Amino acid sequence: MSTKDFKTIDEQLEILRSRGLIIDDENIAKDFLLYNNYYRISGYSLTLRKNNIFSKSASFQNIMDIYNFDHELRHVILQYLEIIEVRMKSIFAYEFTKIHGSTGYLNAAFFTDKVKHREIISKANQQKVQRLSHEAYLRHFVNDLQQDIPLWAYVDLFTISDISFMYSISEQPIRDAIAHTFGLTMNKGAFILGSYMHSMTIIRNLCAHGGRLYNRLFEQKPSLNKKEKELLRKNSNGEIDNSHFYGFLLIMKRILPVDKFHEMKESIMTLNKKYPFVRMDYYGFRDDWQQRL
Repeated sequence: MSTKDFKTIDEQLEILRSRGLIIDDENIAKDFLLYNNYYRISGYSLTLRKNNIFSKSASFQNIMDIYNFDHELRHVILQYLEIIEVRMKSIFAYEFTKIHGSTGYLNAAFFTDKVKHREIISKANQQKVQRLSHEAYLRHFVNDLQQDIPLWAYVDLFTISDISFMYSISEQPIRDAIAHTFGLTMNKGAFILGSYMHSMTIIRNLCAHGGRLYNRLFEQKPSLNKKEKELLRKNSNGEIDNSHFYGFLLIMKRILPVDKFHEMKESIMTLNKKYPFVRMDYYGFRDDWQQRL
C-alpha cells in the first residue's frame, strides 16, 4: 500500500497554485497552512473546486474566510449549547430529587437501564476524583461533610451526553415533567426532548473538537416537526434538506429561551455580514432565513 509523501509548506502552496487557486499573499498563506493543517483546510475548499481544479476566481482568501467563519460560528453555537446543557442539568436535578430525594440518583432501581446508569455514575465519579483538589464544592461534601453529593451539585460532573442518557433512562413521569418544562407538552414530548438532547450532543461534540460544520452532511438527522420541516430548504431534486446544520439550529430555537435564541441569531447574522463570501446554503440555510428563522 502506497503512502502519501511529506510536503513542505512551499510544496503545498505549489500544489494549490497548480490547481488554479489564486494566492495573493504568500506569507499569510504559509502561516495559515502551518497553523491549520493542509488536510484540514482542504475540507473547506471542496465547494470551490471540481475534480481538484479550482474555479477561475477562487482564492486562498476565500478558503480562509470560509474557515474563519466556520470557526467563529462554532464558538457562537457552543456558547448557547452551554445554556441548554445547564438548563437540562438544573431541571433534571429538580424534577428527579422532587420524587427520589437528593441522592436517589445513585440507586439504579430508579432507572430503566441499570448497566447504562452504572457506566454514567462510574464515569462521573472518576471526574469527582480528578476535580476534587480544585473544586471547593466537591471538597465540602466529600471531605467536610463526608456524605454523598446531592444531585443538584453532582450534575456538574455530567457531560451533555451523560445528562442526555440520564434523562433517557429515567422513569416516564420524570421525563414527562422535564419535557413539559421545556414546553413539550404533547403526548410524545418526552421522546422528542430525548431526540433533541441527542442532537445537541452531536453538535456540541463536533463544535468542541473543532469539527467542520460547513458543507457537512449529517448521517444522524435531527427530528423535526411539520412546521419546522417547512423552514428547511429544498435540494436540487425538490426534496427537503434535513442533513445540514440548519436542522439542528431549528432544535436550538425550540429549547432555548426566546431572548437567548434571538441573541444567537443576531450573532450569526453579524458573522454573515463579516464574511459575505460564505454561502449559507452550505449550512442548509434558506435564502430567506433571516426573516423565517
